[in-house]
Amino acid sequence: MTEQDKASESIRADIRGNNTGQIGVGKNIAQSQSIGTAGPALTETELADLWQILAGFKDQVATGAPPEKREAALEWVDELEEAITADDPDLTTMEYVRNWFGKNLPALAGAVTSVLVHPLVGKAIEVAGGAAANEFRRRF
Repeated sequence: MTEQDKASESIRADIRGNNTGQIGVGKNIAQSQSIGTAGPALTETELADLWQILAGFKDQVATGAPPEKREAALEWVDELEEAITADDPDLTTMEYVRNWFGKNLPALAGAVTSVLVHPLVGKAIEVAGGAAANEFRRRF
């Protein structure tokens, strides 16, 4: 092989900036990425307990929210339930609900936080997989 042939087969890369993913430079590159596996599913008892926790929070909001904010607060409780129990938990909604209560009903902010940090909520998030669980721990 001549020097010119070698030069035409050379590969050069100049990668700059903040890179957070994989980068491959070359020929015949095979890459894989494993973010994490889903945790074990909630048992029927754990799922029933989770729904009980959410129902208790809803009751607490229904009795603790002032009349002028009760309807909105209960709508946010429904959003929180949906976000936690979805196959792919919606962490953004969970964070927004927590912040809404902190801003609009600070007397109930501790109650929403206690729901979010409950071990069964954490396990429900872990069921979705490692990336969601890592992001959940970062946010909450």
